[in-house]
Amino acid sequence: MSNHYDWLIHNAKLATFDHQNTAYGETRDTSVGVRDGRIELLPKQGFTAATADHRIDADGKWLTPGLIDCHTHLVFGGNRANEFEWRLQGDSYESIAARGGGIVSTVAATRGVSEAQLFDQSAPRLERLLQEGVTTVEIKSGYGLSTEHEIKMLKVARALGDAYPVTVKTTFLGAHAVPVEFAKQANGKQHYIDYVCNTMLPEIAALGLADAVDVFCEGIGFSSDQCEQVFLAAHAHKLPIKGHVEQLSNLGGAVMAAQHKALSVDHVEYLALADVPKLIDTVAVLLPAAYYFLHEQQKPPVEAFRQHGVAMAVATDLNPGTAPLASLLTAMNQSCVLFGLTPEEALMGTTKQAAKALGLATKGRLHDGMDADLALWDIQHLAELSYSINFHRPTAIWQDGNLVSHN
Repeated sequence: MSNHYDWLIHNAKLATFDHQNTAYGETRDTSVGVRDGRIELLPKQGFTAATADHRIDADGKWLTPGLIDCHTHLVFGGNRANEFEWRLQGDSYESIAARGGGIVSTVAATRGVSEAQLFDQSAPRLERLLQEGVTTVEIKSGYGLSTEHEIKMLKVARALGDAYPVTVKTTFLGAHAVPVEFAKQANGKQHYIDYVCNTMLPEIAALGLADAVDVFCEGIGFSSDQCEQVFLAAHAHKLPIKGHVEQLSNLGGAVMAAQHKALSVDHVEYLALADVPKLIDTVAVLLPAAYYFLHEQQKPPVEAFRQHGVAMAVATDLNPGTAPLASLLTAMNQSCVLFGLTPEEALMGTTKQAAKALGLATKGRLHDGMDADLALWDIQHLAELSYSINFHRPTAIWQDGNLVSHN
């Protein structure tokens, strides 16, 4: 194989997550070659013999995989600052939803804007994530709740991925809430789930707009049986699944999702300890911003996840109602302070484990053949990324082998 590369990055400390005998899988005296969008680790001798179009002396900085935000709702219309005020005056998430707020209010705002307007409103939120070294982001639908408007949301998500240096994975979340036109019907919730499964999902799948299918399994969302109906429809269209489960109560959604080979089970604050071992083949996505914003008290069973080897990812849950957060580094801090993760777990949760939560086998690690999504940090210790709030931005970011930011 040729020893010529597009980029050679040397004199960096690498966070590979591949060596159990060193924190973060720290590797020194190894350079990174980038060629055709993939990386190759080069020992000192290999680096000396290599040539490149571009060389960067990292001067002892830390090189990590590009960050991955594996759970967002960043495409939406309007905002819900008024509900923030109501919540501070004592209203609960459930009572706000009952008075027409919550997801349904964002649905009205999202339906009321054009595709171009929705793109323009959503783009600044994505830009904030990219400034922190995010190179992959999952974007859910779920604020359209009709075939037309769910398609509009997913098209905007895909358009954002085309317009910005980021990998966008789209998730169809039609089973997010019951739209008002169905809520007025007798047995409207079930009729809506039938519509999601029999009308919306087949059309979206035929258009190739969704990379996965999600559900909101909750008392104010949908029952475990209704969510399973959506999963079966997703399987029929050969789409992977994931689930918002056990956020506000325990409906058994996490175990049901795991039985259907879900990529991830997300929130899981009310997950029963006895159910933790049943999640070994999926990823528990922790969303501390929603916990923080809702003043919740029930925490996800982090220690049990550790004991049973359940992978833990961390994401922003960026959304207008319960997690208006466009900072994955802040979510990492919250996961440590609020949920007790170590900084190493938090960084793994936004790289290696987040990639697993999206089914991305070639992202999230510094390893031969992985995608060249990279972030270079001018810090002394990787714990600084979780320790501080709004202190750090990468000095360089590569996405798909291309240098997209360099300070």
